[in-house]
Parts: sequence; structure tokens; C-alpha cells
Amino acid sequence: MVHRMNDDTRVAQRRQLRVDLRARRRALPATHRIAAADALAGHLLALPFAPRSGYVAGYWAVDSEIALHSWQLRLPSECVYCLPVLCDDQRLRFAPWRPGDALVSNRHGIPEPDVSASSLLDAESLSLVVLPLVGFDEHGNRLGMGGGWYDRSFAFRHERSAPPHLVGAAFALQQVPPMAAEPWDVRLDAVCTEAGHFDFTSSVA
Repeated sequence: MVHRMNDDTRVAQRRQLRVDLRARRRALPATHRIAAADALAGHLLALPFAPRSGYVAGYWAVDSEIALHSWQLRLPSECVYCLPVLCDDQRLRFAPWRPGDALVSNRHGIPEPDVSASSLLDAESLSLVVLPLVGFDEHGNRLGMGGGWYDRSFAFRHERSAPPHLVGAAFALQQVPPMAAEPWDVRLDAVCTEAGHFDFTSSVA
């Protein structure tokens, strides 16, 4: 019973932390968001493992998430930008996307490429993935929305090293004190914000 109560408390604390961080993110003024997206792009491109070619994935920013459009537009010409697609097996696949390509809203109302299943790429095919997050800590732990899509899709990273490198994107105010990782949590290789970046690739897990 004690363990169950501890689990319930941890779940409740994470739920409240998500509420607080999302409210803090929404309160940022538009001018800060625009400048932050430009600064974020520079830090993503400067990562030591930033690819010069291959498939890279981002996300469609919703709920005041930091935007990736500046990074997408500044990617090397040999990189192919992709967006995630929710699949029936509760995992993500990825589809190349350029501004102007067709989009459709998924079950959560988030735009994703309108392509056939045969055009989708598995997570293992990517060189680098930029993940949305609600919170992150200095050890590479990521607090997401709680759906587990990225943890399930990149669970193979528990057993093997990059690629793909997994990089969280956030506003600096989304950093939180160290969090206890759950067994299923997939650790990030780096986090980039408008203020700089954290590189965890040389850290001990």
C-alpha cells in the first residue's frame, strides 16, 4: 500500500508540474517566442552531432511549444525534414514534409503529413529527432504530455546508441529540478533552448 501511495503521489506531482509549466510557457510574449525560435535554431545547428545529411524529424508546435520553423529552413540542403505521424500500434512513424505539402489533423488535432502508410519511415531510419517536451532536467530526463508516444517509439535506444540522436527543444523556463526517471523513459542526448544547450552524450547515464 505504501508503494501504491508513493506511485499515486508521483503521478499527481507530475500532472501538476505539467499544468504549471504549460501555463508558464503560454504566458511568454510573442516577441520572446519569435526571438527564441531563431536562437533555438542556431543552437540545434551547432550541436556536435548535428547531421549534414539524412532524415531529421521535428514536430508541429502546439500549445505554445517552442517553434522549429527557423531550424527547418536553415537545415543543410542534404537533410530531409520529417514530421511525426501517429500510428495504430501506438508508435510514431515519420514522413518528409515541406511547407505547402498536404496536412491532416490527427486524433489530438495536431497537423501531420497526409501520406500513405507505405511512405512512412520507421524511427530507426532517422539521423536526429527534435522532441517536444513539457519539462526537462540537467540529466537529460524529459517530462512529456504523458501519452508515451516518444518513449514507445524510441524504446530501442535503451539497448543501442544513436543514431537517431534525440534532442529536446524547450524554452529555458521549462527546466526543472532533477526528476526521477521511470523505467520506460528514454533519456535525451541533448536539450536546446533559446539560451543554449545541454549535451548529455558524454554523461554517465
